[in-house]
Amino acid sequence: MSLVETDWLFNNLNKVKIIDCSWHMPQTKRNGFEEYKKNHIPGAIFFDLDENSKKNIDLPHMLTNKQDWEKIVSRMGINQNDEIIIYDNSDVISACRCWYNFIYFGHNPKLVHVLNGGLKKWNKENKITNNDEVITKTSKYSCTENVVLVKSKKQIDENIKKNEFHVIDARSRDRFEGKVPEPRKGLRSGSIKNSFCLPYSELINEDHTFISKDEILKKFKSLKFDFGQNLVFSCGSGVTASVLALAYSLINDKYRPCIYDGSWAEYGRI
Repeated sequence: MSLVETDWLFNNLNKVKIIDCSWHMPQTKRNGFEEYKKNHIPGAIFFDLDENSKKNIDLPHMLTNKQDWEKIVSRMGINQNDEIIIYDNSDVISACRCWYNFIYFGHNPKLVHVLNGGLKKWNKENKITNNDEVITKTSKYSCTENVVLVKSKKQIDENIKKNEFHVIDARSRDRFEGKVPEPRKGLRSGSIKNSFCLPYSELINEDHTFISKDEILKKFKSLKFDFGQNLVFSCGSGVTASVLALAYSLINDKYRPCIYDGSWAEYGRI
């Protein structure tokens, strides 16, 4: 149950921990935290995707280390056995990256969910929101890294020869095929050799909900590869790759999300 519906959350607001992980592409000039302060689901804690990533590195959204993750989640007042619902108000469905982070750091996958449709659908249904400041009681969160759920550039390069897993890119087809420049400076256009393209936007409806499981399956089957192989997802900076990872988990309940963390921000460097 990687997704929960808005009605379910409305009926369980006091039984779960809620996270707002709204993040926007820099060119949108939108600020997720400023939007959160004006309007959020009651009790939601804000998760800053930029601030809660690895420090002292010139790559965006890289996984932080175990010690820092424990501090981050403890400050949010979350415990290991808490059920967590993550949402966003973003066109790139950024809640999925926070979902991936929790699973990477060992939170029970059965207890981490993304709100289907996010704040956009919640607001459209006129469900309750407020701008109350949320006070959390610091917890003592502890975690374990699932290092098999992340790939490095070295592993991506080695796989071009070994072909042990498939890399699926969530960027647009024009970016994947090198027809348009990358939005980030200092990156060439193009894609990883032998990778596949499945734009995350093709899996999301206009109201920010995911398309049906049958439709998701058709999208993956259209790539025409051996589903017996492991799947690794990539994108521009590790955000929309997580959208594909969550979508695939909906049609394969044994799958655990695996991301090339550096994604094209690292691989496409000039």
